[in-house]
Amino acid sequence: MLRRSSGRVKAARRLQQRKHRAEQGLFLAEGAKALSEAARVPGCVVEVFATPAAAQAYDEAHGPGTAWSCCDEDALASLADAVTPQGIVALCRTLDADPGVLRGARLVAVCADVRDPGNAGTIVRTADAAGADAIVLAGDTVDPYNAKTVRASVGSLFHLPLVRVADPAEAVTLCRDAGLGVLAAEGAGERDLFAATDLLGAPTAWLFGNEAWGLPEELAALADHRVRIPIHGRAESLNLATAAAVCLYASAQAHRS
Repeated sequence: MLRRSSGRVKAARRLQQRKHRAEQGLFLAEGAKALSEAARVPGCVVEVFATPAAAQAYDEAHGPGTAWSCCDEDALASLADAVTPQGIVALCRTLDADPGVLRGARLVAVCADVRDPGNAGTIVRTADAAGADAIVLAGDTVDPYNAKTVRASVGSLFHLPLVRVADPAEAVTLCRDAGLGVLAAEGAGERDLFAATDLLGAPTAWLFGNEAWGLPEELAALADHRVRIPIHGRAESLNLATAAAVCLYASAQAHRS
């Protein structure tokens, strides 16, 4: 039975810090749902930490050949991020993809300087649900392996190729080189999303900006078109993750029509 002071638990706990995740190429995924999705990716799950009760309840979730380590409640709580831990935390390998995966894609979401873990994770989940082929995380976008981002993705983190680039302008170039038209989601965009039927059916990369200030002018200017979601009521704007869902589903529907 591993305790909080155990060397393996201490080593796993260090992965709560971004620098250690980056150095080791490992991260923590909490809960049975995340574990079951991670287990579908060959070689992704390195070790599973669980309380005896969770180990018994989720015995089929970890997949064959995975190291399964029982922890006491205190040790597990030190690894968990949720307010109410589920009693199970998987140690996983990071899943960064090569930009080459963008070639042949029809729908891609690009996050530029998206700082909120909940928004980033929800966009990953929405992109997955809309049938996107990949997601690009650029600039100062939150680490996708942050515990809150992983949890907000509800397993979708393990379904989509994740491409990470330092410069948002480079992300636009990569998408365009892969044959994707680039659409900037902007509140003041010149094209109305629901009237832009000539744009939505083509292979598309949607560019989403920061929650507070949106896309910087120099980045938005690189897009082929700036597209707005019309606001019919008195709300000033939509939440970023909601706006991303509307845009991605509009493209997904056009692709299927």
